[in-house]
Amino acid sequence: MSLQNSSGLGSPSQDPLDSANLSQERGTECPAASNNHAQQHPIGLYLKVWLLLFVLSSLSYSVDYLQLQGMLRWSLIILFMLLKAGLIISVFMHMFWERVALVYAILLPPLCLLALIALMAIEANYTFANRLAFFSF
Repeated sequence: MSLQNSSGLGSPSQDPLDSANLSQERGTECPAASNNHAQQHPIGLYLKVWLLLFVLSSLSYSVDYLQLQGMLRWSLIILFMLLKAGLIISVFMHMFWERVALVYAILLPPLCLLALIALMAIEANYTFANRLAFFSF
């Protein structure tokens, strides 16, 4: 007995647009249908990232331990912070394996905001310098 419905796409309980069903009916292999399980990464990758995060955190704490001051201190702290955030985003949030369009959709808006913040800081310094020049006694 045939389980085909009036459209001829299989049993009525099956979704006719399911990629696994279409690949079985056509005899072709669909990449989405063959990867039904979650992607597994080797534990060594996570251990290496954990070790690298530990080293970056140690370097960040060493900035305070060495009592660095001024622009060097803040530059190093922000550099280590961005490196750690990049590692976490790329490996633990699986952004390293995503498509470029998705990466741009997630990373470009914060980068645009940072550029706008930098422009506002430059304008604030300009305004402050003008106020000092014209309103000081």
